[in-house]
Amino acid sequence: MKIVFLGTPDFAVASLKAIIDHGFDVVAVVTAPDKPAGRGMHLQISAVKKFALEKNIPVLQPAKLKDEAFIEALKNYHTDLQVVIAFRMLPEVIWNMPKLGTVNLHASLLPDYRGAAPINWAVINGETETGVSTFFLKHDIDTGDIILSKKVAITDEMNAGELHDILMNTGADVIVETLKAIENNSFKSTPQKKDSHKIAPKIFTEHCKINWNNEGENIRNLIRGMSPYPGAFTELEGKILKIFDCDFKEDNEIKNQPGEFETDGKTFLKFACNNGWINLKNVQLSGKKRMNIDELLRGYRIGN
Repeated sequence: MKIVFLGTPDFAVASLKAIIDHGFDVVAVVTAPDKPAGRGMHLQISAVKKFALEKNIPVLQPAKLKDEAFIEALKNYHTDLQVVIAFRMLPEVIWNMPKLGTVNLHASLLPDYRGAAPINWAVINGETETGVSTFFLKHDIDTGDIILSKKVAITDEMNAGELHDILMNTGADVIVETLKAIENNSFKSTPQKKDSHKIAPKIFTEHCKINWNNEGENIRNLIRGMSPYPGAFTELEGKILKIFDCDFKEDNEIKNQPGEFETDGKTFLKFACNNGWINLKNVQLSGKKRMNIDELLRGYRIGN
C-alpha cells in the first residue's frame, strides 16, 4: 500500500516510526507549516516534519487544506490509504481521495471523548480507563466506523503527560495492527454507538482556572489533567500560580473559606476547598521556573 501520513506533534511521530519500521511504504507526509517560536521567534518545524526529513520522506505543508496546488500534489502520489494522527480537520476532498479511505487514530475509546483534548478530559473527569481507537474518517468529526480499539488503565497518580506517553506508544502498536488488517482485508469495521455525553473540547484558559468551591478530588483531577500542559492555576497574592502536582486531604469540618491558604513559610502551602485541603507539591509562580513547593517557599515570602 502507498500511504500518506498526516500529523504534527510528538504523539504522531511514534506511529509514523512504527509504520515505517514495519515496512509500510510512506510516500509523503503532510504536516503543519513552520511557525516562529521562542525568544528569537525563529522558525520551528513540527516533530513529524523533523522525523520525515531524517527518513528522506517528502513533506507537504499546506497553509490551507483546500489549496488547489496542494490537492493536486496529493493526487499525484496515487495513494492507497491515508493515516491521520493529531492533525487538522480534513475536507472531504482530502479524506475521500485514497481508494482504501483515510484512517484516524484517536486517543480515547470512541464514542467517548470525541474532540481535541481526549487525554486531558479523561483525567479531569476522574476516569480509571481510556484507550485508543482507529476508525475510517467520514463527515462528522470522530464518528467513523471503528476498526480496532485497545484499553489503557488510568492510575490515581497518573497525570495527562504520563497518560499521553502511554497512549502514544499503545497507539503506535494499534495503528500498525490496523494497517496490517486493512492490507490483508482481514478487518471488520463497526459503527460507533450513539453519541456519548463524555466530550473532549479544546482547552481554553477558563478551563484551567481552579474553583476552590469544588470538592477536593475534583480539583486534584483537574490539576492532574492539566499537567504538565497547559497547567491548572490560581492566584497567590496577585500573581498566577500554576499547580502541577498536589495531594488532597479530606476535612469535612474545615472552618476556612474555599480559596484561603495556610503555610508555615518553609515546607507546605495548602488551599482550602469545599471539603478539605489541597496540599501543593509542584508549582510555578509567574516569573519563576517550575519547582517543588519547599523550593518556592525558600525564595518567596508569602504574606510579606
